[in-house]
Amino acid sequence: MKKAIDSLIQLAIKTGAIKFGEFTLASGAKSNRYFEGKLLTLHPEGANRVGEVIYSILEGTGVDAVGGLIIGAIPIATAVSMVSYQHGKPISAFLVRETPKEHGTQRQIEGHLEPGSRVAIVDDVITRGGSVIKAIQAVESAGCKVVKVITIVDRHEGGGEKLLADGYDFVPLIHFHADGSVVSNDAIKAKGET
Repeated sequence: MKKAIDSLIQLAIKTGAIKFGEFTLASGAKSNRYFEGKLLTLHPEGANRVGEVIYSILEGTGVDAVGGLIIGAIPIATAVSMVSYQHGKPISAFLVRETPKEHGTQRQIEGHLEPGSRVAIVDDVITRGGSVIKAIQAVESAGCKVVKVITIVDRHEGGGEKLLADGYDFVPLIHFHADGSVVSNDAIKAKGET
């Protein structure tokens, strides 16, 4: 699995999803790295690789559905759902709107999510955790159990730590460390790997 994620990092750099330089984040903080997740998850090879890696993490967890807050989670959840179907173990996908739509069905959650489902929340990046927490709150309010939270990148600015402190099984694929390094998650082991 580590090799697959290291390869994903190289593809993210190649596609311009991981950028190095001087950036101002949405929070106003300065950073020497930036992750533009959609450049990876909307790339044909990137979508497939992300789907495969996340599917392998979810395999055996009993997850019924995968999704998260729009926009970042949409291509990830779609990729995982497609890969799961190709493996003969379909996992449905859903998306969570920031607020319920004001017309039609007036739902906040779109897609295939039934009350009582075991759910994985996905997103492209976690900084302070706001988007992920909104998605968690929405699916828990819909009567679902969040059994895994996966992001492509953890910026290590408090969001991942908060999820772990709140008891969620949080797994980032890639870490952006304070020293400027970009590394794969050494804690992820594939079945049979030592």
